[in-house]
Amino acid sequence: MRVKMILPALTEATSPLFRPIKYSLFPPLGLATLAGYLDPDDEVTITDEHVQKVDTSDEPDLVVIQVYITSARRAYELADLYRARGAYVCLGGLHVTSLPEEAARHADTVFTGPGEDTWPRFLADLRAGRPAPRYDSTERTLTGLPPVRRDLIDRSRYLVPNSIVVSRGCPHVCDFCYKEAFFEGGKSFYTQTVDAALAEIDRLPGRHLYFLDDHLFGNARFAAALFDGMRGMGRLWQAAGTVQTVLRPGLLEKAAESGLRSLFVGFETVNTANLAEQRKWQNIDRDYGAAIRRLHDHGVMVNGSFVFGMDHDDASVFDRTVEWAIGNGIETATFHILTPYPGTRLYERMAKAGRLLHSDWDRYDTRHVVFEPARMTARQLEDGYWRAYRDFYRWGSILRGAATKPTLAGRMRHVAYAGGWKKFEPAWDLAIRARQVGRTLPVLETILAGGPRSRTRPRRTEAPDPARRRELSV
Repeated sequence: MRVKMILPALTEATSPLFRPIKYSLFPPLGLATLAGYLDPDDEVTITDEHVQKVDTSDEPDLVVIQVYITSARRAYELADLYRARGAYVCLGGLHVTSLPEEAARHADTVFTGPGEDTWPRFLADLRAGRPAPRYDSTERTLTGLPPVRRDLIDRSRYLVPNSIVVSRGCPHVCDFCYKEAFFEGGKSFYTQTVDAALAEIDRLPGRHLYFLDDHLFGNARFAAALFDGMRGMGRLWQAAGTVQTVLRPGLLEKAAESGLRSLFVGFETVNTANLAEQRKWQNIDRDYGAAIRRLHDHGVMVNGSFVFGMDHDDASVFDRTVEWAIGNGIETATFHILTPYPGTRLYERMAKAGRLLHSDWDRYDTRHVVFEPARMTARQLEDGYWRAYRDFYRWGSILRGAATKPTLAGRMRHVAYAGGWKKFEPAWDLAIRARQVGRTLPVLETILAGGPRSRTRPRRTEAPDPARRRELSV
């Protein structure tokens, strides 16, 4: 069977002027995971439209397309094209799970939720000649997951080819998050066994790793055992966590000892009333400043995430947030406009109140206002969002943030990381087009490490008892 898997480009990633590096960071790991379930004699390819063109001159038997909200229009276009040619087309992903009836108009089969239980069932049904039009995930486990088909990924096209996921979902229930809709109907947070996660890490070449888990620290027992197992590997790694877990004694120390050097943290807002409104309980009454200091004290850089446009935000929120982030020495910041994704409680609230402006999914990209804000105009919100990015990443702001670091090495590291991320987008564009992004990975590793270090990778010298590790999955 000839199988073609496609990750269509997000609308915001198709600028004719330059290609932002963030869309060339990670390979399509979800599709590579599903490819692991195919038979050895199946001919399979993976196309990531963020880094390569989709060749539509081929004639696959089965086409599998992963759909996000701002790639939905492009995904449906490709699906319709291949169906017209007689291919069997499957659609899945976040947007399909939120709006399966919409997606079903463009597919032979749609999948809702994660695919570890439904995808193997579909393949058996397809080979038996009786595939169903819809598969809904209900059984949630990562036990027996086949090895990810990394051989299908062109590593040279990505800055971070060693992306990895060892859990699914998140234990928290924030109103604006897609996760609750995606995992409806079963467990919304579960992990691999620690042994399986360590085995996957061992298979990855080089030093650097990026955990794409929504919340790597979500199960403290699992995370602690994983970090113990990674100690001595000589890895440098990045991940996402919460203020709550950063402040928890012991866990951050284990992470830093095993190689954590940069953490994405969802601060979301500097207004406590917003946290309660969006049910971001894990951040309420937490000392953000103390969390940042703990991370910096352990040599971990901070990528802070902030959302503008919650109901308690007024036009002063942008300057206050940027000044707070610079003053606390956050190395990089990611700003978003509040976006009510279909399937979330936020979307339901906005729709019921008549505050949604339209359903043009291309504009649901956290860069455009798609609802009526409560305490400012849509124009103020959109302009403030862009101003926040400009102000935070001015050279003067980067230098002010760097000045909060106590050592010269720390200040240089701050400038290199923040400046490299946002100030050299034309250079990144050239590297992406020349397929040379992977050659810059040693630079990233040097910055993460805090300076030049040996490239040798020590063998793991210490690990928790294997029998104990195997128990640690949920």
